[in-house]
Amino acid sequence: MSTESPARPGPAAERSTDRRLVVWCPDWPVVAALMRRPTEAPVAVMSGHRVLACSPEARDDGVRRGMRRRDAQARCPDLVLLDHEPEAEARAFEVVLGGLESIVPGVAPLRPGLCALRPPARWFGGETEAAAVIAEHLVGLGVWDSRAGVADTLFAAEQAARRAPAQDCVVVPPGQSAAYLATLPVEVLESDDLVSLLRRMGLSTLRDFGALPAADVHTRFGREGALLHRLARGLEARPLAARAVPPELSAELAFEPPLSRVDQVAFSLRTTAERFVARLAEAGLVCTQVRIEVDAEGELVSARSWSHPRWFASGDVVDRVRWQLQAARGVEAPVGAVRLVPEGLESLGDHAESLFGGGPDAAVERAVARVQSMVGHESVLAVGLQGGRTPAARQLLTPWGDKPVATRGPALPWPGSLPPPAPATVFASPQEALVVGAEGQAVGVTGRGTVTGEPALFRAEPHADWQPVASWAGPWPVDELWWDEAHARRIARFQVVGVDGSAWLMVVENGQWWTEARYD
Repeated sequence: MSTESPARPGPAAERSTDRRLVVWCPDWPVVAALMRRPTEAPVAVMSGHRVLACSPEARDDGVRRGMRRRDAQARCPDLVLLDHEPEAEARAFEVVLGGLESIVPGVAPLRPGLCALRPPARWFGGETEAAAVIAEHLVGLGVWDSRAGVADTLFAAEQAARRAPAQDCVVVPPGQSAAYLATLPVEVLESDDLVSLLRRMGLSTLRDFGALPAADVHTRFGREGALLHRLARGLEARPLAARAVPPELSAELAFEPPLSRVDQVAFSLRTTAERFVARLAEAGLVCTQVRIEVDAEGELVSARSWSHPRWFASGDVVDRVRWQLQAARGVEAPVGAVRLVPEGLESLGDHAESLFGGGPDAAVERAVARVQSMVGHESVLAVGLQGGRTPAARQLLTPWGDKPVATRGPALPWPGSLPPPAPATVFASPQEALVVGAEGQAVGVTGRGTVTGEPALFRAEPHADWQPVASWAGPWPVDELWWDEAHARRIARFQVVGVDGSAWLMVVENGQWWTEARYD
């Protein structure tokens, strides 16, 4: 552990009697992603087309935060790129928050990977000792790199944590937060516009910025600038607000003696399911995904997560337990206990009925969920829409009951995509086709995107008859992954209408025609 000792203490008026301890888990987006998809390769988490965070192995190869996708891949060809999933990162950080709350009360989450608390110095024998106990506890939770900082203000403690070695702590003595921050560059304020302006004014450190009169800073830079000015001077911006410890929302029912019949288990569980749903409602929550665990002879014999397109009522929970027991052929011994663990929680207000009703029909929900329990969770899919250039790429298939998560935003511009309307029937695999001119010559597209001839006849399917072209539109050329020789693709799409009124979406690639979809 290390302790910073600046040359001179800050003014007595700026000293704080309330200390702050900040715990920082570096590269948390990468840590959370590796919890879901473990890999030994270098990893980078992307936000848009830029690197949000990267693993130490990727940094060793030259990958940096804010780097463009292609530049990162050029620096590290083996780089594994993962999408930024804020909700998953927050859920993973709940494990850290819960672990800290088991030894220290009053933890305040700042963002996934960063939290603050009041150091329990008296309980553990000092601030350094308290940070060591926290670091050791996080190692037991699987977080191998955590850093801590202790100071009078939240901002100073965070800066100290970011400069601490792995599994270590930097302690700024009481009353010296301003002196500790004085030599830091203005870039730590994380305000691009303000930092750029301060640099142009010749103010490169927090000491330079903090020396400006507070009234002048507020007049020139507004409320945000005044807030950052207080941070630069070693003053607290706002009091620390600790989160309330989340209530225990799981429910369990033990059977004594154990029950061997499914209907007995379901009937006995009804009251527990009602209390489970009522406890969630008291907290202003509804459960959209529940994990049902079944014990027999003291061991876990069946566990499954069930999703609901809306939210679980008590009857829905009992039905899922019954279906799980009927489908679980491995449950041969009498059932000793059933646990209900909420995995997906949402605000009750977001699922309230509208004035005129709404939402999926309850009978449809139960029927689809019943089919899903028989054929498998991934076998019943709901169709959605996401971004993409091709009709197939725009399809979003999600297991029934799961929340759709589009990997490509539909509102983003997609150069080369087709204008509306979209085709109604998209073939699972493109079918061979042929388009020729009036004299039977092949029709294609040049490298400049121009058509080599007027389409006159076409055959949309391998064994279909030739028919004249009534009208056509295109081409829409697309040059994809041109920097990747193995996956590069250069194609052009056409809309072709036959004299019989049929309309087709066709694509030509290297002189070969294919039919991708049909307009019904």
